[in-house]
Amino acid sequence: MFKLTFQKRPFLISLTSLALLASVGAACAQEQVLNLYSARHYQTDEALYGNFTKSTGIKINRVDADDAGILARLKAEGSASPADVILLVDAARLGKGDSEGLFKPIKSTLLESAIPSTLRAKPSSEGTTWFGFSTRARVVVYNKLKVKKEDVDTYEELADPKNKGLLCTRSGSHPYNLSLFGAMTEHLGEVRTEAWLKGLVTNMARPPKGGDTDQIKAVASGECGVGLTNTYYLARIMRSSAPEDKQIMDSIGVVFPNQQSWGTHVNVAGAAVARNAKNVTNAVKFMEYLASAEAQNYFANGNNEWPVVASVKVSNPALQAMAGGNFRSETIPISAVASNQTKVQQMLDRVGYK
Repeated sequence: MFKLTFQKRPFLISLTSLALLASVGAACAQEQVLNLYSARHYQTDEALYGNFTKSTGIKINRVDADDAGILARLKAEGSASPADVILLVDAARLGKGDSEGLFKPIKSTLLESAIPSTLRAKPSSEGTTWFGFSTRARVVVYNKLKVKKEDVDTYEELADPKNKGLLCTRSGSHPYNLSLFGAMTEHLGEVRTEAWLKGLVTNMARPPKGGDTDQIKAVASGECGVGLTNTYYLARIMRSSAPEDKQIMDSIGVVFPNQQSWGTHVNVAGAAVARNAKNVTNAVKFMEYLASAEAQNYFANGNNEWPVVASVKVSNPALQAMAGGNFRSETIPISAVASNQTKVQQMLDRVGYK
């Protein structure tokens, strides 16, 4: 009996030790992991993630989906969600996630000093829920043979009867348009914005369809006289060496609207720490990395977006060529734009903007 007891005790101690070691090992491994839900589907971002891992040792596990899919997944997963950081490509979606309580407020002196207050969520006593890390302008493209630049150099003019039958856009409910329309609500007020939206519907050359690149091509072909696009779509065509893309650029003009009033609307791609993040320290490290000069240059030169950190200089030739590399942008808080999305959608339903 004594012999049997003698053999079991070391065995039990060994199992306990192994369990403790496994627990410590798991904790250490967890500290070196970041679970990322991303709506950014840009090949150049691979280097962005790879450099973060190389410099920190933190491995990124990534789930790719669109903005709406990510927010739906977070809601469905609830407290069991493994997500640590959420990357979205539009202020309206960031605002939606924030309003639904899907993000965790954080405090970071680095982020608060690097990111302009107009390009992040309104802070609370707990911290700030999301930050913009790159911007894109929503500009007007027009067919040089069908439209005069001075007839489309403000957003308001797109609804003017002089442009009847000329306008093409993607769906009014697409986040890029929801953000623009949310900005117009800040500038014009709800009554005037709804009248403006009704004017856009009246001026359509065809029902809304396709993406921003499709609007650019339709304007170049003459199917439409004028359209709306985010600048990074335009920059891709400008940087292309394909003959058909050069022909597109020869056929269209570009306007940064409202340079004599409130400035051109800008949207953001941004990030937030997930409400139920398990690796919060790593999440904040990643967010702070996105504000670094290295990451900001990837946004500018890799995906043709403007950096949000003022000290970062842009060397992208397409961005430099547009508006001489400099334009007046609106200064209203992007968080206010995001908060208008529900009332904007209701306006769109009332005026029949599909």
